[in-house]
Amino acid sequence: MDAKTLNQILEIAFQKKVSDLHFEVDNPPFFRGRGQLIRSRLPKLTAEDTAFIASQILQHNGRTLTDDLKEMDASYALPSGGRFRASIFRQRGSFGIIMRVIPPHIGTFAELNLPEVLGEIVNAPNGLVLVTGPTGNGKSTTLASMLRFLNENNNYNIITIEDPIEFLFTSHQSCIIQREVGIDTDSFSSALKASLRMDPDVIMVGEMRDKETIDACIKAAETGHLVLSTLHTQSAVSTINRIVGHFPPDAQEIIRQRLADILVGTVSLRLIKDRSGENIIPVVEVMRATTTIQSCIREGRLDDIEKHIENGQALYQMQTLDQHLLQLYKQERITIEDAKRLSHSMDLERKMLFDN
Repeated sequence: MDAKTLNQILEIAFQKKVSDLHFEVDNPPFFRGRGQLIRSRLPKLTAEDTAFIASQILQHNGRTLTDDLKEMDASYALPSGGRFRASIFRQRGSFGIIMRVIPPHIGTFAELNLPEVLGEIVNAPNGLVLVTGPTGNGKSTTLASMLRFLNENNNYNIITIEDPIEFLFTSHQSCIIQREVGIDTDSFSSALKASLRMDPDVIMVGEMRDKETIDACIKAAETGHLVLSTLHTQSAVSTINRIVGHFPPDAQEIIRQRLADILVGTVSLRLIKDRSGENIIPVVEVMRATTTIQSCIREGRLDDIEKHIENGQALYQMQTLDQHLLQLYKQERITIEDAKRLSHSMDLERKMLFDN
């Protein structure tokens, strides 16, 4: 493996619009396209090959590969402009690398098949907006689309704190400052504290990974800023539980009160194949913090939230995962089999089979 070969492989992946590349010892490179992992016909990689790939990525970030490196996230860019998010790790003593292709174009809500209500949610003057979902289900892409909307429609000072920086923004109506953990700052929490002295209107935190970062995000929202972030949770209810669960039991009631006061909404994403099998589209749960849902959060009645989301579809453009699955099925965009796999709800199956 040399730099030219590596860049050729990455260029092919970028041009073919695959989502991920896997580089692991004793296997050829793997590509993920349309949700499927595809084994390439390239030669099997050696430990020296994967160590070289890791060193190239680190060198691109001004760092050196060391013996004590166990795992790390970083970005990588091709001379042609293609960008990747790289996850470097060790397995059985050797390096492995998985690289996520970052699309060159930041899509609009319509282009990404996202609900237009996201524009209303992100237009809140202050508070906390959370984008959630499992890894690889479009959180970063959705967050970038939200920032694009703000950049094109508001005169804001927007500060992003990322690990690593993924989508690159050009300031339009807004001014955008992008900071990378490990290069521009030591941690999410320290960057958040510093950002409050940088005249921010909007702060985007790539991920709320720990109690300190969560608390800093809540404080930033409480002081009148709009804060956007992500969590690896699958629904509004699990998101609230995750946030509250980071704090000791004697502090959880206070955290629920604070969260109810500043939460604007949650957007939970899952990806599903369309009926043709050629494209991947998002299935989206949207929760907005209405006064009723705020009361549920304050009082710990989280099991009632999904019912209120379902009932708020017409008035607030909220929707549960099942409501969106049913809508996509009725539009003949997805199959009943794929919908059932994602939902696991007998009620959804009944509605698909018997409701007009």
